[in-house]
Amino acid sequence: MVSAKMEEALNAQVNKEMYSAYLYMSMSAFAESMGYKGIATWFMVQYHEEMVHAMKIYEYIIRVGKKVVLNTIEQPPSQFDSVQDMFRNALKHEQYITESINNLVDLAISEKDHATKIFLDWYVTEQVEEEESVNDILQKLDLIGENGNALYMLNKEIGARTVNVALDYSRGVENGSQGGA
Repeated sequence: MVSAKMEEALNAQVNKEMYSAYLYMSMSAFAESMGYKGIATWFMVQYHEEMVHAMKIYEYIIRVGKKVVLNTIEQPPSQFDSVQDMFRNALKHEQYITESINNLVDLAISEKDHATKIFLDWYVTEQVEEEESVNDILQKLDLIGENGNALYMLNKEIGARTVNVALDYSRGVENGSQGGA
Protein backbone atom coordinates (compact mmCIF):
# COMPACT_ATOMS: atom_id res chain seq x y z
CA MET A 1 0.00 0.00 0.00
CA VAL A 2 1.39 3.37 -1.02
CA SER A 3 1.19 5.89 1.79
CA ALA A 4 0.25 9.54 1.39
CA LYS A 5 3.89 10.44 2.11
CA MET A 6 5.11 8.12 -0.66
CA GLU A 7 2.43 9.42 -3.04
CA GLU A 8 3.65 12.97 -2.44
CA ALA A 9 7.29 11.96 -2.91
CA LEU A 10 6.51 10.12 -6.16
CA ASN A 11 4.64 13.14 -7.48
CA ALA A 12 7.62 15.33 -6.60
CA GLN A 13 9.83 12.93 -8.57
CA VAL A 14 7.57 13.24 -11.62
CA ASN A 15 8.22 16.99 -11.43
CA LYS A 16 11.98 16.44 -11.14
CA GLU A 17 11.98 14.13 -14.15
CA MET A 18 9.94 16.63 -16.16
CA TYR A 19 12.44 19.35 -15.18
CA SER A 20 15.23 17.03 -16.35
CA ALA A 21 13.56 16.77 -19.75
CA TYR A 22 13.10 20.54 -19.87
CA LEU A 23 16.76 21.07 -18.92
CA TYR A 24 17.98 18.76 -21.67
CA MET A 25 15.68 20.42 -24.19
CA SER A 26 17.23 23.76 -23.21
CA MET A 27 20.73 22.32 -23.59
CA SER A 28 19.76 20.93 -27.00
CA ALA A 29 18.51 24.34 -28.11
CA PHE A 30 21.70 26.02 -26.91
CA ALA A 31 23.92 23.46 -28.65
CA GLU A 32 21.88 23.90 -31.84
CA SER A 33 22.31 27.68 -31.67
CA MET A 34 26.08 27.20 -31.39
CA GLY A 35 26.18 24.93 -34.46
CA TYR A 36 26.72 21.70 -32.53
CA LYS A 37 23.98 19.67 -34.20
CA GLY A 38 25.31 16.33 -32.94
CA ILE A 39 25.45 17.51 -29.35
CA ALA A 40 21.98 19.00 -29.78
CA THR A 41 20.76 15.59 -30.95
CA TRP A 42 22.37 13.88 -27.93
CA PHE A 43 20.58 16.24 -25.55
CA MET A 44 17.25 15.88 -27.39
CA VAL A 45 17.48 12.09 -27.09
CA GLN A 46 18.17 12.64 -23.39
CA TYR A 47 15.03 14.81 -23.25
CA HIS A 48 12.96 11.89 -24.58
CA GLU A 49 14.48 9.48 -22.05
CA GLU A 50 13.63 11.83 -19.19
CA MET A 51 10.04 12.12 -20.39
CA VAL A 52 9.79 8.34 -20.24
CA HIS A 53 11.20 8.38 -16.72
CA ALA A 54 8.49 10.85 -15.68
CA MET A 55 5.75 8.89 -17.42
CA LYS A 56 6.75 5.60 -15.80
CA ILE A 57 6.28 7.15 -12.35
CA TYR A 58 3.08 8.87 -13.51
CA GLU A 59 1.67 5.53 -14.61
CA TYR A 60 2.84 3.79 -11.44
CA ILE A 61 1.04 6.35 -9.26
CA ILE A 62 -2.16 5.67 -11.19
CA ARG A 63 -1.71 1.87 -11.12
CA VAL A 64 -1.47 1.87 -7.33
CA GLY A 65 -4.67 3.88 -7.05
CA LYS A 66 -3.17 7.21 -6.09
CA LYS A 67 -3.57 10.67 -7.60
CA VAL A 68 -1.09 12.33 -9.92
CA VAL A 69 -0.52 15.98 -9.02
CA LEU A 70 1.51 17.98 -11.53
CA ASN A 71 3.37 21.04 -10.33
CA THR A 72 4.98 23.99 -12.07
CA ILE A 73 8.23 23.16 -13.85
CA GLU A 74 11.02 25.58 -13.05
CA GLN A 75 12.68 27.38 -15.96
CA PRO A 76 16.03 25.78 -16.81
CA PRO A 77 19.12 27.79 -17.71
CA SER A 78 19.34 28.72 -21.37
CA GLN A 79 22.96 29.88 -21.60
CA PHE A 80 26.12 27.88 -21.01
CA ASP A 81 29.78 28.83 -21.11
CA SER A 82 30.86 25.92 -23.31
CA VAL A 83 30.13 22.35 -24.35
CA GLN A 84 32.03 21.23 -21.25
CA ASP A 85 29.83 23.49 -19.11
CA MET A 86 26.68 21.88 -20.50
CA PHE A 87 27.92 18.39 -19.70
CA ARG A 88 29.21 19.42 -16.25
CA ASN A 89 25.74 20.80 -15.54
CA ALA A 90 24.19 17.61 -16.88
CA LEU A 91 26.37 15.49 -14.57
CA LYS A 92 25.57 17.66 -11.56
CA HIS A 93 21.87 17.35 -12.37
CA GLU A 94 22.07 13.56 -12.80
CA GLN A 95 23.82 13.31 -9.42
CA TYR A 96 20.95 15.30 -7.91
CA ILE A 97 18.42 12.93 -9.50
CA THR A 98 20.38 9.93 -8.24
CA GLU A 99 20.21 11.33 -4.71
CA SER A 100 16.48 11.91 -5.12
CA ILE A 101 15.89 8.33 -6.33
CA ASN A 102 17.98 6.98 -3.45
CA ASN A 103 15.83 9.00 -1.02
CA LEU A 104 12.69 7.51 -2.58
CA VAL A 105 14.11 4.00 -2.16
CA ASP A 106 14.98 4.78 1.47
CA LEU A 107 11.41 5.99 2.05
CA ALA A 108 9.95 2.86 0.43
CA ILE A 109 12.16 0.67 2.62
CA SER A 110 11.30 2.58 5.80
CA GLU A 111 7.59 2.26 5.01
CA LYS A 112 7.93 -1.41 4.06
CA ASP A 113 6.46 -0.53 0.66
CA HIS A 114 7.96 -3.46 -1.21
CA ALA A 115 6.11 -2.85 -4.48
CA THR A 116 7.37 0.73 -4.75
CA LYS A 117 10.88 -0.33 -3.74
CA ILE A 118 10.93 -2.94 -6.51
CA PHE A 119 9.52 -0.40 -8.98
CA LEU A 120 12.28 2.08 -8.03
CA ASP A 121 15.06 -0.49 -8.50
CA TRP A 122 14.88 0.18 -12.26
CA TYR A 123 15.62 3.86 -11.58
CA VAL A 124 18.61 3.02 -9.39
CA THR A 125 20.17 1.06 -12.25
CA GLU A 126 19.16 3.71 -14.79
CA GLN A 127 20.91 6.45 -12.79
CA VAL A 128 24.18 4.50 -12.85
CA GLU A 129 23.88 4.44 -16.65
CA GLU A 130 22.92 8.14 -16.82
CA GLU A 131 25.94 9.28 -14.80
CA GLU A 132 28.28 6.93 -16.65
CA SER A 133 27.14 8.24 -20.04
CA VAL A 134 27.75 11.88 -19.12
CA ASN A 135 31.05 11.03 -17.39
CA ASP A 136 32.27 9.28 -20.54
CA ILE A 137 31.58 12.41 -22.61
CA LEU A 138 33.25 14.65 -20.01
CA GLN A 139 36.37 12.44 -20.09
CA LYS A 140 36.49 12.77 -23.88
CA LEU A 141 36.05 16.54 -23.60
CA ASP A 142 38.93 16.68 -21.11
CA LEU A 143 41.13 14.77 -23.57
CA ILE A 144 40.08 17.02 -26.44
CA GLY A 145 40.82 20.26 -24.63
CA GLU A 146 40.77 23.13 -27.12
CA ASN A 147 41.23 20.93 -30.21
CA GLY A 148 38.49 22.06 -32.60
CA ASN A 149 38.95 19.10 -34.94
CA ALA A 150 38.51 16.64 -32.08
CA LEU A 151 35.42 18.50 -30.86
CA TYR A 152 34.05 18.29 -34.40
CA MET A 153 34.55 14.51 -34.33
CA LEU A 154 32.95 14.15 -30.89
CA ASN A 155 30.00 16.26 -32.06
CA LYS A 156 29.59 13.88 -34.99
CA GLU A 157 30.04 10.76 -32.84
CA ILE A 158 27.49 11.59 -30.16
CA GLY A 159 25.09 12.96 -32.75
CA ALA A 160 24.60 9.40 -33.99
CA ARG A 161 22.62 8.63 -30.83
CA THR A 162 19.01 7.77 -31.60
CA VAL A 163 15.77 7.72 -29.64
CA ASN A 164 14.96 4.20 -28.49
CA VAL A 165 12.17 5.00 -26.06
CA ALA A 166 8.41 5.29 -26.32
CA LEU A 167 7.23 8.45 -28.02
CA ASP A 168 3.49 7.75 -27.89
CA TYR A 169 2.32 7.72 -24.28
CA SER A 170 -1.37 7.41 -25.16
CA ARG A 171 -1.09 3.62 -24.82
CA GLY A 172 1.25 3.76 -21.83
CA VAL A 173 5.01 3.90 -21.63
CA GLU A 174 5.50 0.16 -22.04
CA ASN A 175 3.24 0.07 -25.13
CA GLY A 176 4.57 3.20 -26.87
CA SER A 177 5.33 3.35 -30.57
CA GLN A 178 8.96 2.29 -30.19
CA GLY A 179 8.88 0.21 -27.01
CA GLY A 180 9.51 1.06 -23.38
CA ALA A 181 12.55 2.60 -21.74
